[in-house]
Amino acid sequence: MTSPYDVLTRITSNRRAPEPAGERCEMCSEAIADEHQHVVDVTGRQLMCVCRGCYLLFTDSNAELRYRAVPDRYLAFGDFALDRRAWEALQIPVGVAFFFTNSTLGRTVAFYPGPAGACESELDLAAWNAISGADSRVGLLADDVEALLVRVPESEDAGPQTYLVPIDACYEFVGRLRMLWRGFDGGQEARAFIDSFFSQIAARSRETPVETPP
Repeated sequence: MTSPYDVLTRITSNRRAPEPAGERCEMCSEAIADEHQHVVDVTGRQLMCVCRGCYLLFTDSNAELRYRAVPDRYLAFGDFALDRRAWEALQIPVGVAFFFTNSTLGRTVAFYPGPAGACESELDLAAWNAISGADSRVGLLADDVEALLVRVPESEDAGPQTYLVPIDACYEFVGRLRMLWRGFDGGQEARAFIDSFFSQIAARSRETPVETPP
C-alpha cells in the first residue's frame, strides 16, 4: 500500500529544479549576467538587455534593422569646438547633456539629467549645426547607439569635457544621478557622483584628436 509520504516523495523527486533568479535576455529569455550588453529598439526608442548571441545579430551598422547593438567604445574629444557662448545658445539649463542622432526622426536630439531622470531639451538645431560643423569628430557617432556626452564646468577658464560614449552609459548616468538628486541643483552628493563618473569615463576613453585635412 502506498502511503501519502511515498506519493509526496515521488512528486518532489520528479519536480524540476527551480531556475536561478536574475535578469533574462529580452529577446530569447536566456539568463544573462548583471554585466550584459544592450540593443536599441530604434522604432520604440527602448534600450533592451540581451544575451551575447542576440547582441551579435545586430552589430552590422550598415544593415536596415529595427534593433541596433550598442557598441562599447569610449573616445575623448579634447579641445572640442564648444565655448560657453555656444553652450548658452543650445539653451540647456544645466552643465551636462548628451546628444545623439535619432535615425527615426532624422535629426540630433539632446537630453540632460534632472530630478526626474533624462529630460529632453528643445534643441536649437541651428546652434547645434554650428557646433557640429566646427568639429569633424561629431561625425564619428553611430546613429541611435552612441552619444556625445558633454560637461561644461562652472569655471569660465576651464574647457568642456567631451566624450563619445555608448548610449547605455548615458542612461545609466542619468538614472543613478536621479536617485541622488536633492533640491534644485542636485546637491553635494549628486555633484560628487558627476565628478566620479566623468573621471571613470576619462580613464577608459581613447584620446581622439581632430583630423587635419591633407
